[in-house]
Amino acid sequence: MNHEAPQRRAKPARDDGARPGRARETRAGPGDGRADPRTTVVVITRDRCPELLRTLRILRELPERPDVIVTDNGSGDGTPEAVTRQFPEVRLLRPGRNLGAVGRNLAVRCARTPYVAFCDDDTWWEPGSLWRAADLLDAHPGLAAVTARIVVEPSGEEDPVVAELSDSPLTGPDWLPGPALGSFLAAATVMRASAFRSVGGFHPGLWLGGEEELLATDLLRRGHWLSYVPELTIHHAASPVRDSTERRVLGLRNTLWFTWLRRPWPSAARRTWHLARTVPRDGASVRAFGRALAGLPWVLRQRDPVPAELEARLVALERARRHSPARRYVG
Repeated sequence: MNHEAPQRRAKPARDDGARPGRARETRAGPGDGRADPRTTVVVITRDRCPELLRTLRILRELPERPDVIVTDNGSGDGTPEAVTRQFPEVRLLRPGRNLGAVGRNLAVRCARTPYVAFCDDDTWWEPGSLWRAADLLDAHPGLAAVTARIVVEPSGEEDPVVAELSDSPLTGPDWLPGPALGSFLAAATVMRASAFRSVGGFHPGLWLGGEEELLATDLLRRGHWLSYVPELTIHHAASPVRDSTERRVLGLRNTLWFTWLRRPWPSAARRTWHLARTVPRDGASVRAFGRALAGLPWVLRQRDPVPAELEARLVALERARRHSPARRYVG
């Protein structure tokens, strides 16, 4: 992988979550039978009981033996009862309604570890990856998050988005453990809890669907760094319980909202026009644009464009993603 010369190292943001002293206490590694107390796994779920129970069984067997917090977004299929019965050690949060990605905010609020590992109900971490991620975050206080390589099950192939992560056009300081990123994948990322809280977590307005982009941009704006680390691995067995069309509507709507919230007007207009010309001409796209326009009043009230230096990085990401097979608004 060819990078340009590293940029001048940014001044790390103040960080109350990294505790290097504790890292030395647990440095032995995942093979010595000792648990790693640095990371809590955070899972959101809704009406996917079989998938969630499989994920929890795998997490229970990890050598790190992490704490696990599950936010149930209003399941009606017996998920909460099954978790309580089969996994009494798991902390279960039941807000009583579908909070989408904001369910992760509730879980992080309850976490008492310096790091949180996001995990969907149909993904699971490979043994040792959480330990290595915590070591990296311990070693680099300016690093807010590390994103793992995603392996699709049962084929064992890499997810198409992996190529986009490994070929990131961004440059960063030479201490980064992998390519610098402009965003992350919530189902495959370990994050510094204090950094997450410092930007307010996932925005409630976006709810779900590409919700990471806004959070990532706000982290970058505060001087944090995000990195892809291929030695970390998470497995994904896509649940059949999903509405791919609705997910596309939400993803496109949230892309537009993020663009209007954080991009300067010339860039926002250019990206909006590009999307209008390139997305499928169907009912789902019409609904996405309609919902985005309906939310324009609150978006304009909260609009806060990024400075020029960060905008230049977003432009580079936008160009790279236009050719990514993982960025197709289809389904």
